[in-house]
Amino acid sequence: MAKITQELIIETAEALIERTEKSEVTLSQIADELSITHAALYKHFKNKQELWAAVSKSWFNRMISEQIKIDTSNLATPRDVLHDWLWSFVNAKKRAYNENPKMFALNTQYVDSNPLVLRDVLWDSYQIIDGFMDYQDPHLERAEAILSAFAVFSLPSFKESWNSPDYQDRFERIWSLIKQGL
Repeated sequence: MAKITQELIIETAEALIERTEKSEVTLSQIADELSITHAALYKHFKNKQELWAAVSKSWFNRMISEQIKIDTSNLATPRDVLHDWLWSFVNAKKRAYNENPKMFALNTQYVDSNPLVLRDVLWDSYQIIDGFMDYQDPHLERAEAILSAFAVFSLPSFKESWNSPDYQDRFERIWSLIKQGL
């Protein structure tokens, strides 16, 4: 029997979502899959919300954050780096939606209906933006505002518009609106 860890529980939850094609996997299903009691899950996560936040953050990091690759060698300014990073970010989110709708649905149903969890999931992205721009903002408010300006490209409620032919043009128009205020 494998040692039960937070990571194994998260992986099991994701596998169940994939296998059942439903984002409404129960804690009892996860426990059964791991051959443990429902109560044993609470040794690793204080409640159901903490587990779903961890599942969502794990998926977000793997499917979005880790997919962002930009070559900064040809970019002259932090603003150029930010532009390309944001473009990669919104495309990673779009790709995740198109390639894995079941896990995307979990993100939609849980994370986006819980603003504090959403902020936690996006915290690393805020830190990246803050680093590019050298804001040195301990609360990351400027980075959060920048990413918020692109909500139409990252919040699942807008997903139906992500495959529109004017997707990049819309991104560039929003970029043009905010770039002077960076």
